[in-house]
Amino acid sequence: MEQHIPASIDKYEIISVLGNGTTSIVYLAYDAFTERQVAIKLFNSSLLSDPENGRAYRKLITNEALFVGRLNHPHIVGIYDASLSHDKCYIVMEYVQGETLVKYGQPDSLLPMEKVVEIIFKCALALDFASRHGIIHRDIKPANIMLCRDGEVKIADFGAAILKGSDKTELVGVGSPAYMSPEQLRLDSLTQQTDIYSLGVVMYRLLTGRMPFEAENSYILIQKILNEEPTGIRNLRPMLPPRLEKIVARAMHKKLEERYLHMSDFAEDLAEIAKLDLPHKAVSDTEKFNTIRNLPFFRNFGEIELWEVLRISVWGRVPAGTYLVHEGDNGDFFFIVADGEVRVTKGSKILDIQGTGHCFGEMCYIRQGAATRTATVMAITPVTLLKIKPSSLKNASESCQLNFNKAFLDTLVDRLEQADIELASMN
Repeated sequence: MEQHIPASIDKYEIISVLGNGTTSIVYLAYDAFTERQVAIKLFNSSLLSDPENGRAYRKLITNEALFVGRLNHPHIVGIYDASLSHDKCYIVMEYVQGETLVKYGQPDSLLPMEKVVEIIFKCALALDFASRHGIIHRDIKPANIMLCRDGEVKIADFGAAILKGSDKTELVGVGSPAYMSPEQLRLDSLTQQTDIYSLGVVMYRLLTGRMPFEAENSYILIQKILNEEPTGIRNLRPMLPPRLEKIVARAMHKKLEERYLHMSDFAEDLAEIAKLDLPHKAVSDTEKFNTIRNLPFFRNFGEIELWEVLRISVWGRVPAGTYLVHEGDNGDFFFIVADGEVRVTKGSKILDIQGTGHCFGEMCYIRQGAATRTATVMAITPVTLLKIKPSSLKNASESCQLNFNKAFLDTLVDRLEQADIELASMN
C-alpha cells in the first residue's frame, strides 16, 4: 500500500520521506522562512496515546525538545523547532546527508585507524560542549553518530539526554545496554563520565570490529560489564599503538577515579596520539584544530569559532625558499603562520622575521578588497600556513568575524609598539 505523504507539516513543506520506523517517520522538508532544508521527525500519534507506553514516549520527545537552540556545535545535529501538541508531535532538525557509523563497526568494513581517532576526537569535543551546558547524552552508540558525506561527524538523538542534577528516575531504561557504563546500569547518579565510557566502547568497536563484551542475553551482558575486564584492543589488532590501547582502556575503566574525569582530557589524549603515533598522509582536522587552538592569534576564539576557521581556510605547507607574497602585487587573501618562519622585506631591506602565530597580508581584509602588497614575504624554513579570503570570512558567524577584528587590532598595536621601540633605539 502506497504511503500517504502530507504536502506540509505546519509551516514546513514536505519534499520526501527519509526514513520510516515504528515510532516515527522522518521527512525531508523545506523551511521557507530560513530558506533551508530540514529533517522533521513526526512521531506516531497512536503510540503517544498508548495507555502503557504513551507517557514514556512523550517524555522522550519533550526531553529532546528542551534542547531546541541550546546545542549549537559543528559536531552536533542541530535541533531547530518542536511541536508537542496532543494530536501532533514532531522535532525539526538539521538535515544531515550521510550515514551512521553502524556499518563501520564490522570487521570487514573498518575505517582507517587515524580516521577513527579523528571521529572520536570530534565526538569528544561535542560532548564536552554539551556537558559544559549541563547536558549528558546517555545514549552514545554508532547508530547515533553521523558520518556526513563531506567527511564531518555529528552526534544525533538527544532524546535520552538529561540535565546534570536532574532526577535520574525520570527516564530510566533508556539507552543501549551494550554501550552503557557500569554506573548507568546500576542506576547511579550520572556525570559526563558515563558518556566518556560509552564513547570509549564506540572507539573499541570501530577499531576492532567487536564489542568489548558479548553475551547471549541482556542479563549475562550486564553482569560482564559490571564485573569483567574487556580484552585489550591490541589482542584483537596487534598493529594498534600501545598508547591507543591505554587511551581506550582508560575511557572504559569501571572505576570512576581511574576513568577520564573530563571529556576534554579524553580529547586532549586523542589529539596527542593523532599528532605523535598515527601515520597519516595528510594533516587531519584533529591536528589542524589543536595547532590553531594553541596559536596566539586565536587565543580569544572559542571552540566553535575555531572550527569555522578551519572550514573557511585553506591549509598548506611550503618548502623553504617559497615566495608567498610579492611587493607591488595585488592580493585578496591573507596568511596566518601555523608553523615555521618567514622573512618580510621591502626592496632590499629586511623588515622582520615572523614566526608561528603571526599573520601577514591582512590589509585586504581591513580594506575589504584586493590590496597592493607593500612588502615581499618568503619562507625561510618549511612553513605551514592558513590562507583565508575576506570573502570567505564574510560567511562566518558574527562572533568569528569579531574575533578576527580583535586579533588584527592586537596585531596592529603590537607592531606599532615594536616600531616605537626601534625608533627610540635609533635616537
